[in-house]
Amino acid sequence: MLPDTDELAEVLLDLAVPHEDINEIVARRRTLTADAGAMRLVAECVEAVVRDMGEIVEYGDGLQLTARTAEAPAALRRIFPAYVFVAALPHTRAYHRARGVPADVSRRTLTDLGRNMAVHRRRHGTAGVQSPQWLALHLRGEIYQLGRLHFQRARLWSGAARGLAAAGMPATTGTLCLDLHIPDFLGPLTPAACDRAVALAGEFFAKHYPEERYRAVTCHSWLLDPQLKRYLPADSNIVRFQERFRIAPRDAESADTEPVQFVFGDPELPVAGLPRRTSVERAVGDHLRSGGHWYVGHGWFPLP
Repeated sequence: MLPDTDELAEVLLDLAVPHEDINEIVARRRTLTADAGAMRLVAECVEAVVRDMGEIVEYGDGLQLTARTAEAPAALRRIFPAYVFVAALPHTRAYHRARGVPADVSRRTLTDLGRNMAVHRRRHGTAGVQSPQWLALHLRGEIYQLGRLHFQRARLWSGAARGLAAAGMPATTGTLCLDLHIPDFLGPLTPAACDRAVALAGEFFAKHYPEERYRAVTCHSWLLDPQLKRYLPADSNIVRFQERFRIAPRDAESADTEPVQFVFGDPELPVAGLPRRTSVERAVGDHLRSGGHWYVGHGWFPLP
């Protein structure tokens, strides 16, 4: 199920796992394979993630990888999802090949394991997988990296459908859409990069998922909070990103930790000490220090 020690290191390199994390994952493989219960847990997780491969499921349904990780031995817990990811990889790659997904798209999509581990190391200073549940989308063929952005095959849930319909989207619960995500560690969010990614998405899904008619791109992010325009210049990448979308009513509940997490790397950082090095850092921190709140915004635009 798992590659041997030498091959495991090479697989981890191909998945962009940070170099400083590879030795620990390889070394602890022995601990994992010597524990029958832990190996059974890996097998159960893989079986759950590849079941109904390619089907669109509500985020969080199906495999509960974060919850199952808590069942792993304490010595393995931080990196346990990496073993599940590697063990499931042959199934995912076979699915990609069956769909005709180009090798470069498959490779770049699956390197999100490395990105996730880089986020964990930035926040905690140790090897680990920051958001195991998020990676189930990659393993199941529900999300792809196309240029600068990630696009997730999705169906609108009821609350999002109501809000986006109010913003002019022809949407009901269950409407197919491409949910756009902005990966970290991938350069600036320039208009040109976004244009290219959207064009790639239109071509990719029409070719590789012709039975699924995607007519709209949606996004649910703090980057769509209209308050950002009060702090950032009109030609900033974030403001120009916002202007792609027809903005729906924002959430009623604040989400102050979202921008703190994505701008500064740790949602638990004290607001008073947040750095002010860039215009975005100043916007996020100054707004919170003045007693304001940030919200997750929602938006959509037609897929060309």
